[in-house]
Amino acid sequence: MTGPLTLPLGLYRAGMAVLEPATAAVLAARLRRGKEDRTRLAERRGHPGRSRPAGRLAWLHGASVGETISLLPVVERLTRRGFSVLVTSGTVTSAGLLARRLPPGAIHQFMPLDVPRYLRRFLDHWAPNLVLVAESEIWPNTIVEVSRRGIPLIMVNARLSERSFRRWQRLPKTAHALLERFDLCLAQSQADGERIARLGAPRVVVAGNLKFDVPAPPADPTTVATLNGLVAGRPVWAATSTHPGEEEMVAAVHRALQARFPSLLTIIAPRHPERGEQVAAIAAEHGLRGSQRSRGLLPDRATDIYVADTIGELGLFYRLAPVVFVGGSLVPRGGQNPIEPAKLGAALMHGPYVHNFTDVYAAIDRAEGALPVNDARALAHGLAALLADAARVRRMARAAAATVDGLGGAVERTMRAIEPYILQMHLEAR
Repeated sequence: MTGPLTLPLGLYRAGMAVLEPATAAVLAARLRRGKEDRTRLAERRGHPGRSRPAGRLAWLHGASVGETISLLPVVERLTRRGFSVLVTSGTVTSAGLLARRLPPGAIHQFMPLDVPRYLRRFLDHWAPNLVLVAESEIWPNTIVEVSRRGIPLIMVNARLSERSFRRWQRLPKTAHALLERFDLCLAQSQADGERIARLGAPRVVVAGNLKFDVPAPPADPTTVATLNGLVAGRPVWAATSTHPGEEEMVAAVHRALQARFPSLLTIIAPRHPERGEQVAAIAAEHGLRGSQRSRGLLPDRATDIYVADTIGELGLFYRLAPVVFVGGSLVPRGGQNPIEPAKLGAALMHGPYVHNFTDVYAAIDRAEGALPVNDARALAHGLAALLADAARVRRMARAAAATVDGLGGAVERTMRAIEPYILQMHLEAR
């Protein structure tokens, strides 16, 4: 039995209801910045874009690309168990990726804004039998509305950083009132689990990180062969999932190494592909010739910076580049996921800001599968050493791949943990 809502939660719910008319302006502003799909804006207000499939339905939610990709193995297992699966996310990029990677029996919708009326509309239509939310997606109205309908609510791949934990500790009763509404929290690590339990989650199990079990991102073999042919004989490296401030460093590194490696090709894949024009402009400001993949261009011999500003093609660029710098780590963004490039045989480099994936980077660093650097100067120095030592690159790549392979198994543990809820639904359906 869950307790009453706290005063802050009550004020939040009332405030979001009162502010509902303002969501039109919020969505319009996001649309202008390319952060919404004009044809699917109604989904953000809880209006369905599809009919509900008959039978049992599991609703899985992940905020953006990384979270939704981590859910794909669970989606596949649930569809094999006879569920229809609704996957929601909040970004255009994740929607485009899921359109290509969701298995039969699964559909995507945009997550409604956390407004009570929108969520009731959404839940009235979809009527899920099971709800799984990924990582730290704690939207108060969503949690309250699901809980009030008695739908099993489970947090999977749950993580809670020390910084977030300290923030929640300022409102301990509110944190407890939200987390006690989860039937189960499946934590990525022991530390995550302990922090979540201390805030009030009644049942916490450490299941591991689902991202270790996600298959490597696909790539069209013909496209891989074509680009491999175009860059043959050139030293190639990639800076992926980069954030503002990092592209300038990467361009400066290219300039610094140009004399020693005159045919060097640098691939930059910005975290947000819509920034491709900005990245190309940064290359030009550094006196480098850039070309954008979104424009249908290929890297020719005169290309210095190849801007990989498309959606869903990281698997291609990880296969091209033997050395990958993983972005969000030379600026204080917490780092991006290093698991995919490790699985595809890249030697890794990263900056000091990796608190989003602390345990993953620590394990890869211990195995010497990655080279940590603190700034652009160290990035240039380290990259030069790797480009001149193919044997070291191969050793690092093998170490990184072995590390992430050895940390798998979270999908099996997650499915075992949610099995009682699946069996209960089987019994209720009889």
